[in-house]
This record gives sequence, C-alpha cells and structure tokens, in this order.
Amino acid sequence: MNALDLETAILSDDGKALIILDQTLLPNRIEYLHLTKKEEIWEAINKLRVRGAPAIGVAAAYGLYVVARDFQTSDNASFIASLKEVASYLDTSRPTAVNLSWALKRMVRKAEENAEKNVDEIKDILRKEADGIRAEDITISRSIGEYGFSLLRPGSGILTHCNAGTLATAKYGTALAPVYIALEHGWKDLRVYCDETRPLLQGARLSAFEMQHAGVETYLQCDNMVSYTLSKGLVDIIFVGADRVARNGDFANKIGTSGVAIIAKHYGIPFYCCAPSSSIDMSLASGSLIPIEERNGDEVTTMWYRERMAPEGVKVVNPAFDVTDHSLVTGIITEKGIAYPPFDEAFTAMGIV
Repeated sequence: MNALDLETAILSDDGKALIILDQTLLPNRIEYLHLTKKEEIWEAINKLRVRGAPAIGVAAAYGLYVVARDFQTSDNASFIASLKEVASYLDTSRPTAVNLSWALKRMVRKAEENAEKNVDEIKDILRKEADGIRAEDITISRSIGEYGFSLLRPGSGILTHCNAGTLATAKYGTALAPVYIALEHGWKDLRVYCDETRPLLQGARLSAFEMQHAGVETYLQCDNMVSYTLSKGLVDIIFVGADRVARNGDFANKIGTSGVAIIAKHYGIPFYCCAPSSSIDMSLASGSLIPIEERNGDEVTTMWYRERMAPEGVKVVNPAFDVTDHSLVTGIITEKGIAYPPFDEAFTAMGIV
C-alpha cells in the first residue's frame, strides 16, 4: 500500500457527508469516518482525527458545505447568516492553523459574492468551491515538492519533525512532498529520519508509516536524539511543515520544531520550512502574535500508557506548537518558489499579501 492512495478528506459521492481518514487510529488501523453534523466535524478537527493545516482547510470547506446542504430555508439572507454561524463555530476547533479560517472565510465569501442567486444555486457553488480548494491543494503540494526536490541530491539524509506528508494535505504533503517527487524520479537511496514528535507521536505514527510504505529507508528517533543524529553527519537537510507563518518568517509548527532548528543552526544543517502561501499570514508582523493552542494534559500523562506515567495532580505544560525564529530558517518553500531572507520582502515579491 502507498500512503498516497489514502484520502485524508473528501466528499461522499452523494454529497451528504464529509469523509475523513481517522488519523488517531494510525498506523494500526485504517478507518474512514462519515461526518454530517457540525459537532462531529468540530470534534474531528479538534481531536486531530483530521490534521495538518492544508488537510484541515479541505475538511473545513467540505464540512461547511455538508452542513449548509441541509439548511431548510429558501431565503438567501437567512442561508448566508446560518452559513456564517457554522463557519464561526468550526473556526474555534483549532486556533493556530491559519488554513482553517482561510478556507472557511473563502467559502463564506463565495456565498456572499453570489447572494443574488437562489439558495440551491449557492449550495452548488459552495460544493464546487470546496472541490476547488482540494484540487488546488494537490497542485500546491506537488509544486512545493518540486522546489524541495531541487535541493536534494542522491543519497541525501532528510530529517523531519511531526507529519507534513500526504496525510497532512489532500495529496503529497509539504515537508515530505520532496521525497515523493524524488521517488517519482526513480531515486531509491534517500534516508528519512522521523522525529517521534511527543506527545502525540505524529512522527512515529504517521511520518514513519508514510515513508515506510513508500519504500523509503526510514529511521524513527526520539525527539531528544536530534543532536546525536546531526552530530554524526547522517542528516544533510531538514524539512518541516508549518501551521502559520508570520510576515517576518517566524513560523509555528508542532512543538519541538524550534529546538530542532536551534540544533541545526549549531551543526550548520540547512533548515527549510515547507508551507503553502495560504499558511503565510501577512497580517502578523512576527511569530509572537501567533496564537498557540494549549492542549489537555492527559496527552502527556496517560494517553499512551497502560498505567499513568506521572504523579496524580501534577501540573502539565502541553502547548501544541512552538514558534521558530526566522533567524534559524534557511528558506521557506512555497508553491510560488523558495523564499530566502529577508522573508517579508521575498513574500511580497511572490505576490503574497
């Protein structure tokens, strides 16, 4: 099985349900959920059943359409008001990933632009818009992969943190997209080092799963082994994803990413962030303004263990993301090209606003 064959978020053939791959069950079980209610879609995004900024955007777009499809009104104003209400609700499921709000705003804006049409026509337009968001994501991810591939050489050792592969997008991924492009070019000798990525183990459960099934020589390591691996010369380049990028090039990614960047700087290893332009938030001057999601402490103390692995009552720090300073970033790979410092000028030259 190739992970590229898995669908992260699609619409059912009859248009009545958002279908997602439940990533909380990987790598041991492959199961799809059919979601029809706004509460189910909110829960799936919040609990990381669907995760990865681009995939969240696709799921939100389809989810909003699925819920709106059942609105029982023929009044345009009432329909759009209800659409905005559901979009606002879904937007609260994950605060850091900008693609969530980006996709929801795009869907609402498309409805408003066609407010003179009847409700059935608006519903059809929303479905086509969600299809467009998914199709664009596949094209964008492949383009990011092509730019990233240009930085590789045969036999490269690649390190990645968390999961920014095909499971995080509609197809190909961001940080792992260069590996899939390399495989298409017949490269068989790449090595990928996957950080375990505590506390939710997306590297162990998802990135290692993807790379192994793709036929790549794959190594799993605990997060605190990064310095050792880099010191031994096993890693030539680092690719990570991003949930939100600020105008100056600071970016939020899964917790632990900033530590990897600091260690990479020490050893002189190129460190690249891979992100679609939709993840670049030009309204934020720096990463200090990116909201960081604080998750339940049970993910640290009990989630992966038969018995509790921390004393009862201990306080837990469990931020989902940290912010990597732009000074540690070699380049940011987008579908429009590779941005190099100063990043704000590079983004502007790319037409990102």
